[in-house]
Amino acid sequence: MKSDERLPEVGATAPFSGDGRTREAVARLLMEQGPVTAAAVAAELELSAPAVRRHLDALIADGEAEARQASQRGPRGRGRPARQYLLTDSGRARFGHGYDDLAVAALRYLAEHGGQSAVADFAQGRVDEMLGDGAAKVSAAGGADARADVLADVLTARGYAAQTREAGSGVQLCQHHCPVAHVAAEFPELCEAETHAFAELLGTHVQRLSTIARGDSACTTHVPAEAPDNRRSTTTTIPKGRQSV
Repeated sequence: MKSDERLPEVGATAPFSGDGRTREAVARLLMEQGPVTAAAVAAELELSAPAVRRHLDALIADGEAEARQASQRGPRGRGRPARQYLLTDSGRARFGHGYDDLAVAALRYLAEHGGQSAVADFAQGRVDEMLGDGAAKVSAAGGADARADVLADVLTARGYAAQTREAGSGVQLCQHHCPVAHVAAEFPELCEAETHAFAELLGTHVQRLSTIARGDSACTTHVPAEAPDNRRSTTTTIPKGRQSV
C-alpha cells in the first residue's frame, strides 16, 4: 500500500520533505502534464490517492489549480466521470516567469536603437498608463497631504502596497512593493518617470529618499506639507544607502 510520501532508497535522500515540497511537486506535474487526473498524479509521484486529493484540494482553494471534467472517449463506464486538473495563471506564477528578462532585453534594444530619450519616453508612457484614471482622482483632492493619501490608494490598487505617514514638515509616501524593481535596477528612468509624475500630480517638489530597485526596503518619497502656487516637476534623489526618516 502506498504511503503519503515516496519511500527513499537505502542511503538516499527523500525527494520530498513535508507538505510544502510535495505540493510543489504536484503543482509542477500539473504544469508539465496537465490537464491530468488525480490517479495519474498519484502514479507518477508514488503517492496515495488521499494524499494527492488533499494537495489538489489545497491548490484549488488557493486559486492555483482548477478541475475540469475529463473528455469522454468511447463508452462511459460506471461511476462518476474522471476529473482532470491543471494549473491556473496564479499557480504557474509560483514557478516564475521570464518577464523581467524580456523587459530588460526590450529596453536594451530600445536604448541601442532609439537612444536614452526613447527609454525615457517609454518610462513616462508606462507611468501614465499605470496611473490611468487615478491621476484625475489625485488632482481633484485638496492639498498636498490629501493628494498624497489618494495617490497611495491609487498605487495600492495597482499593486504597489503604498501608504502615507507623517514625517517632519510633510508626509512620506511609502511603496512597499514594486512590480518592476528588477527592471528599474538597470533602467532608473522608470523610477525617475514615476517620481516626476508624483511631483506633477501632487503639485510640489518631491524628494525620492529610497527605492527598492537600489536595494532599499521600500520606495519612499518625501512630500512637503504645503504645495507652492506653481507646480514643479523637479525631483531630487539622495545617494544610495540613505534611509527614510
